[in-house]
Amino acid sequence: MSAKRRIVIADPDPAWAHQFEELAEVLKSALGPLALAIEHVGSTSVPGLPAKPILDIDVVIDSPDQLPAVAEALGTVGYRHIGDLGIAGREAFTGDGAKVPTDGKGTPWPAHNLYVCAQDSAELAKHLASRNALRARPDVAQAYAQVKRDLADQFVDDVYAYAEAKGYFVEGVLRSAPKTPDQIATRIPARWARKSRPTIAEVEKRHDAREAVGSWSLREFRN
Repeated sequence: MSAKRRIVIADPDPAWAHQFEELAEVLKSALGPLALAIEHVGSTSVPGLPAKPILDIDVVIDSPDQLPAVAEALGTVGYRHIGDLGIAGREAFTGDGAKVPTDGKGTPWPAHNLYVCAQDSAELAKHLASRNALRARPDVAQAYAQVKRDLADQFVDDVYAYAEAKGYFVEGVLRSAPKTPDQIATRIPARWARKSRPTIAEVEKRHDAREAVGSWSLREFRN
């Protein structure tokens, strides 16, 4: 399978935070006490950070045992469960069309990825830690912005290679060992340099299952 979707990095948009809040209200109404929290994660959750204009949302639940009830509740507003897409501890949901979740008003919603995570999920911890670290360190966030733009220019329409490469920067943020943005950026391996780009086959072999359901979300920091 090919991975040909043009990578669009949008300038930071203050509307992303408001859009998340509106979506969260509909999700809270559908889920009731099943949702311990609803978190805005990913690049659109970091003020001032350029991103693909797709919101990432984590619904936090008490236990994986609640997933069937959560799937049923989300189904009432148009979502369907599509599995973990190869990333354990993070269950993905999708819907058909821009009017999911349905709110009785026919509201067209912005593009978004919806995930359900148990409160002790390692993936949830990564999402929150990376978001909080980037919010707390504007200098690191700006370095990440440059990495994202450079990689988008390099890979153009190879979303899998783009996501894989920028994941190295995020891993550096999560480890918190580097002290400066430059030190974090140098953790991107040489194999992702412009002259040593991996073949599409090399990155596709790890992501075919996710492409089959049309997901853009390949790493803990997808946007």
